[in-house]
Amino acid sequence: MATFFESLSLYPSLALILITILVIIFKNFKKPFSSNIPKLPPGPSPWPLVGNIPHMRNMTHISLANLAQIHGPIMSLKLPNKYIIVGSSKEVAIEILKRHDHLLSGRDPPIGHPYTKEELNHISIGWPEECNERWKYLRALCKAELFSGKALASQEYVRQKKTFEMVELIKASEGKVVQVRQIIFATIFNMLSSILLSRDLVSLEEEVEDRKMKGLMRRVTEILMEPNISDIFPALNSLDLQGVHKKGKKLWKEIWDIFEPLVEEKRLRKSKENAEKQDFLDTLVALQFSDDEVQELLVELFSAGSDTSTSTIEWAMAELVKNPEAMKNLQDELEREISQDLIKETHLMQLPYLQACVKETLRLHPAAPLLIPRKPIEACRVMNYTIPKNSQVLVNVWAIGRDQTTWEDPMEFKPERFLNSSLDFKGNDFEFLPFGGGRRICPGYPMAMRQIPLAIASMIHYFNWYLPKGTRPDMLDMSESFGLTLEKEHPLLIIPRARR
Repeated sequence: MATFFESLSLYPSLALILITILVIIFKNFKKPFSSNIPKLPPGPSPWPLVGNIPHMRNMTHISLANLAQIHGPIMSLKLPNKYIIVGSSKEVAIEILKRHDHLLSGRDPPIGHPYTKEELNHISIGWPEECNERWKYLRALCKAELFSGKALASQEYVRQKKTFEMVELIKASEGKVVQVRQIIFATIFNMLSSILLSRDLVSLEEEVEDRKMKGLMRRVTEILMEPNISDIFPALNSLDLQGVHKKGKKLWKEIWDIFEPLVEEKRLRKSKENAEKQDFLDTLVALQFSDDEVQELLVELFSAGSDTSTSTIEWAMAELVKNPEAMKNLQDELEREISQDLIKETHLMQLPYLQACVKETLRLHPAAPLLIPRKPIEACRVMNYTIPKNSQVLVNVWAIGRDQTTWEDPMEFKPERFLNSSLDFKGNDFEFLPFGGGRRICPGYPMAMRQIPLAIASMIHYFNWYLPKGTRPDMLDMSESFGLTLEKEHPLLIIPRARR
């Protein structure tokens, strides 16, 4: 077998590409490390050429939390082309998400996104570089049509119906091992698709087309999170060396092949007289949104809304199975407070222990442990340190939720800590930020906080849950897998038995 250097002599074009890359790397490397930025936050010493990449280990929330134990609650890390600033305490979160929110609310779209930065500035809620007027309009539209009190009340029947279908499916699987993630994903996805499009896009049974839709949404997350050398060396972006941008374009095309007939059907219906509005897509069609605008909004709403709620519900079920006392306390509350078989959304606020279980799950397992990275639109000072313009700013809410100076026994699942507590998830309590804070706070959290407790309450009220034979609760694997959302590394497999 030829050596690496022999391969270069056999393939001159490969040698030329590598030489070009090395030249670009050195050009990119020189500038940030020779810049004179006054008083950056402390951090580990960078390596030659690659900076702090070896310290970040794929930038997981855990490795960054461990580094913060050494370098402090605000620290800086260097990449060859930019700095990364990481906040890991309540106090730093207040500075980033409240006091300097107006300067630290920029965002860098992922390299793999098929739309350009300029296009996303007009069509996206999640990825505009700044909080521009179009972004404000789209946020206000989604709030009014999807997340306001009036909108949520009008959707209650849909969530109730899909939850009932989930319960019936679980009853049909009584005594068998079920994968909670599959059932919950289909349930939450159909809640969203019924609200957005007036139809189910998947069935609870695992048919081929269903797996296709689930796979497409999974690949959206993978494309947006895929490590890319162009993130580190932007000069290589146009080369698309890993083919990430190409894969993104292909994926968005596959998704549009599913959405396009639905959009055209709505447009045809709108052209007829007296067409009544039925769903969110009707609103977009009435407002004459372009194909690109419709596609991007639907992809963002489906991918963010389904993954985050699914992972939170699975984590909650895992924690309750692992902690039988908490499970019994929740079952007792449901028995005491629910006077009829059907759990309704109006019951949810009468169930303080259920709400405490949800909050405790979000504290230990926030769906977005580092939130979505921010970018300063100009340099600013935070806690007497300089945050450079165009750096990347992360808030490690996973670390904040496990801070020993704030939480007693932070590694333990104790819903009781939230009983008789005013702590909430609306972005004002900076020791508890599962949905972020400031102007970039997740706009969909009001919907999530109806979907999540309703699903958990139904699963616990109607069923007892058992681990497969030979597995004790204390043996349950709680390992994490971090992509765009924080999931259980191994899906939760449990056995339902009907209680009623």
